[in-house]
Amino acid sequence: MDDDPMLFALGASRAFGEAVAAHLGLGLSPMEERDFEDGEFKQRALVSVRGRDVYAVSSLYGESGASSADKFLRLLMFIGGLKDSGAARVTAVTPYLCFSRKDRRTKPRDPIATRYVAQLFEAMRADALMTADVHNIAAFENAFRCETIPLDAHAIFARHFASLIGDAPLAVVSPDLGGEKRAELFRQRLERMLKRPVAKAFMDKTRSEGRVTGDIFAGEVAGRVAIVLDDLIAGGGTAARAATACRAHGAAQVFVAATHGVFAAAAPETLRDAPIDGVAITDSVALRPNDATASALQERLAILSLAPLFAEAIRRRHEGGSITQLLADGS
Repeated sequence: MDDDPMLFALGASRAFGEAVAAHLGLGLSPMEERDFEDGEFKQRALVSVRGRDVYAVSSLYGESGASSADKFLRLLMFIGGLKDSGAARVTAVTPYLCFSRKDRRTKPRDPIATRYVAQLFEAMRADALMTADVHNIAAFENAFRCETIPLDAHAIFARHFASLIGDAPLAVVSPDLGGEKRAELFRQRLERMLKRPVAKAFMDKTRSEGRVTGDIFAGEVAGRVAIVLDDLIAGGGTAARAATACRAHGAAQVFVAATHGVFAAAAPETLRDAPIDGVAITDSVALRPNDATASALQERLAILSLAPLFAEAIRRRHEGGSITQLLADGS
């Protein structure tokens, strides 16, 4: 029907887009994606978008044959084409948003990538950007002039661990001071869901020119199941350091929850022997077949779906419902 939202999914995000569309009771709208011999490309909608509420799904992680920058440019050009074709409103749906870790200037002449990403989306006349667990939500929201719709996986992780851990005493651990706010919000959600106290802890971490330093650990994890919460896992070093510190301070078990399983080349070796009982990620980044990190973790790896969350957020945005309430309820 013409009053339904229209969903397009680009490239490797098609499976995620199909899952989102299925939860909405819709199909993906047809589009053409064409590569040329010189490396250039084009995408276009194969149906009219004039006057419609359109959602373009593309998770902007790098993979073999398609870097983050490549996916980003393709999404930008597709959004531009939708607006040129008369779409009433276009929302970029990026479960993983590239270049969001560099959100402030830490050294002279540093780029502030988050701001530049925002300017490029705005230049293509995107009306809004919907994403999950950006590195720094305040920096993300301040960078954009168009509407931002930041989602989080807190309720998804809380349900997962509530069923996994049962009545065991818990602690939520932030692996660095920058993630303390994220960890505290998750800890509060766990307390509400479990109806019992959940302890907290944090580590100090400083990263400079590829070196990570900082050994301060504060909080109560002794005899508890510790859940280390982060926005992403890349090389795995932060997760391994935090898990080792939790064990040294008496944690009975250590689990890691990270929304984005980016899994760089170093991750399999780093995580294989880390004192981690389980790792929970979402499907914001699609794992490659026979992924080395998945093979290293084997049954310790749990992949949780973000598709129902994004589908409900799209439904509420389209119908004028409350996304704030969606996140508060964890529906």
